[in-house]
Amino acid sequence: MASSRDRQRKLARAKLDRQLARRAAAAKRRRQIQAGVGAAVVLALIVVGSAWALGAFDSDPKKPAAEETCLWTPQDATANTNLKDVGTPATTGLPTSGTRTMTITTNQGGAITADLDLAAAPCGAASISYLAGKSFYDNTKCHEITTEGALRCGDPSGSGLGGPTYSFYNENVPTTPEASPSASPAPAQPPAYPKGTIAMIGNPPGSNGSQFLIFFKDFSPATPAYTVVGKITGGLDVVEKIGALPTVDNGSGAKVKPKTDVVIQSLTVGEPNAAPAATSAPAASPSAG
Repeated sequence: MASSRDRQRKLARAKLDRQLARRAAAAKRRRQIQAGVGAAVVLALIVVGSAWALGAFDSDPKKPAAEETCLWTPQDATANTNLKDVGTPATTGLPTSGTRTMTITTNQGGAITADLDLAAAPCGAASISYLAGKSFYDNTKCHEITTEGALRCGDPSGSGLGGPTYSFYNENVPTTPEASPSASPAPAQPPAYPKGTIAMIGNPPGSNGSQFLIFFKDFSPATPAYTVVGKITGGLDVVEKIGALPTVDNGSGAKVKPKTDVVIQSLTVGEPNAAPAATSAPAASPSAG
């Protein structure tokens, strides 16, 4: 018969074995829990990383950049003191269809109105509209009656070198008619710049800013170089009257300066119209004397 001491040892041993077994089971459960938590964390990190890479956490989701309609090239006003800084038009969000009505009031008679063609010359129309909004043209002189049969305006300096502190490239320049391959005479071609046409003119050519031509005669150069930006719709008779003014030397040997000052008192441009640009011949309106 086992002694009382032996029984106590056995009971203590059994108790210790049970404690060790419970501890081992608890440790196994902790390892299983930790393994499960670790896998969940890894999975969560993968999901979060993928979502971040796809931009799900961007506070301000990036939108596609708006396409630029026009590009404006900066011009140095320190190198050309005839330039006038009034800022730069927008490059995006510019209207590219329909027309805008331009109204020119001079000291030579009634108002001259024109449609600026937003589809064919969006940048030329945008530049004139922007500058008109800055009163850039107001109280400036049309400094030339050109040998091409056009009134040249839009230079506040009156030198032919003035304009804003930006420029833009040609657009909507008429193409040169192709020679007929037959021996018979080619049919008569319409003029590149019909009477009543409004075109941009730059210095140097192709570097446009604010200056424009209003043709009071048909003009067909061998190589057209001016951007057609619009067409007179009223007051063509006023332009013709100005075109008939006597001219004097402009200081550089060219007899193109109007002997009587031709002053643009105001030039305004209205909001875009949905109607397409006019295709009929420019209209005349009674002059104010």
